[in-house]
Amino acid sequence: MKSTLATLTLAVAMAATSGLASAGCLKGAVVGGVAGHVAGSHGLAGAAAGCAIGHHMSKKKEKEQAAQQQAAAQAQANSQAQAQAQAQATKKK
Repeated sequence: MKSTLATLTLAVAMAATSGLASAGCLKGAVVGGVAGHVAGSHGLAGAAAGCAIGHHMSKKKEKEQAAQQQAAAQAQANSQAQAQAQAQATKKK
């Protein structure tokens, strides 16, 4: 138990200092490590898998948010262009 916990702590500390902690890796590693430990002394493998999955899910969420922001910006630009066109049409009358 102590060696598994020490190994998991060391893996998390290394991930945090090497830049892997960004984008969901650290959270995934903790959850995966606990799940792997409960599943039968596979804490390190669970931490590695959790890190990969957490990183993937974080990047996926970032892409979705960027697409939503781009769509909102495009909709705002379209509404402004339409308002300008209506103002010019009213001005010509």
